[in-house]
Amino acid sequence: MEQDRKRRQTKAVFLGGLQIGGGAPIVVQSMTNTDTRDVRSTVAQIRELKEAGCEAVRCAVPDQEAALALAEIKKRTDLPLIADIHFDPRLACQAIRSGVDGIRINPGNMGTDGIRAIVKEARQRQVVIRIGINSGSVEADILKRQGGPTAAALVESAINNLQLLEDLGQQQIKISLKSSDVPTMIAAYRQMAAKTDYPLHLGVTEAGTLVNAAIKSAIGIGSLLYEGIGDTIRVSVTGNPVDEMGIAWGILRALNIRKIGPDIISCPTCGRCEIDLPRLVAALEERLSGRNEYLKIALMGCVVNGPGEAAHADIGIAGGRGVGMLFKQGKVIRKIREEDFIETLLYEIEDMTNS
Repeated sequence: MEQDRKRRQTKAVFLGGLQIGGGAPIVVQSMTNTDTRDVRSTVAQIRELKEAGCEAVRCAVPDQEAALALAEIKKRTDLPLIADIHFDPRLACQAIRSGVDGIRINPGNMGTDGIRAIVKEARQRQVVIRIGINSGSVEADILKRQGGPTAAALVESAINNLQLLEDLGQQQIKISLKSSDVPTMIAAYRQMAAKTDYPLHLGVTEAGTLVNAAIKSAIGIGSLLYEGIGDTIRVSVTGNPVDEMGIAWGILRALNIRKIGPDIISCPTCGRCEIDLPRLVAALEERLSGRNEYLKIALMGCVVNGPGEAAHADIGIAGGRGVGMLFKQGKVIRKIREEDFIETLLYEIEDMTNS
């Protein structure tokens, strides 16, 4: 479910049967890092992403072989499939003919004739086009006029490309304005939100490895979502894209936007802690990975941080020396041994979610 909030009103576009914008829940996306020409590996990664919570997936299309491979990939997944194209409009046209639900392009680097051909194919098949602007793809004249890849430069490029698509009759459009600089990214999306009602795809590009990506994405994506800006998000992590899902869903849970998956609360530990809390939390996270049911679960290192500070949790354990107190909604239920913490929590969680 999605928490009620003041949110920017946008047009609705459809990636296959998945609605983006128009009041639909915020959609979590990712991108494969396999060779798209390797259908088997790409499909396997898409399955892993789906199990981790991905709702739409993008694949790179570097050449014609990859564009053709999308047809077989599409047959093997029910996730909305998006083709990521740079420079060559022929690849975009082939990807659309291969059955993708959306394409991501930067119209400014494809030429008017190429864009005209892409729009013709997209309109025939009701394919969404994402105008993907980033700091490295802004037109040279705009960069010179705006003094570099500023927020204003990103927005000007996006507006120009949007006008081009609209003039050609394309209506199924979403827009992204990504930068690796978080303040630039936030400013660009704010400016764009004031100028158009097309859905916005949020992301901090080139965000780095897991910790940096989590920090930059939580600040950039989270700030905009808190302001009601954004219809779909992608957290960019260097490495396994499956790792993006925990961060993306964590941002949505933290803002009470979509309550899906377990929300595990644990204290930072201090000299009062007499249990191996880091190991226990890691074990619980691993055992609950991939679950969609929302529960607030607490694992606390002592009675000070137990039922009192975690009273809002649905269920939790406050640890002591080799033992702990199981509590629900702040009320103590019974005492249990440390070695039974995880199995007890899993049993109780299963009972709560299935009752």
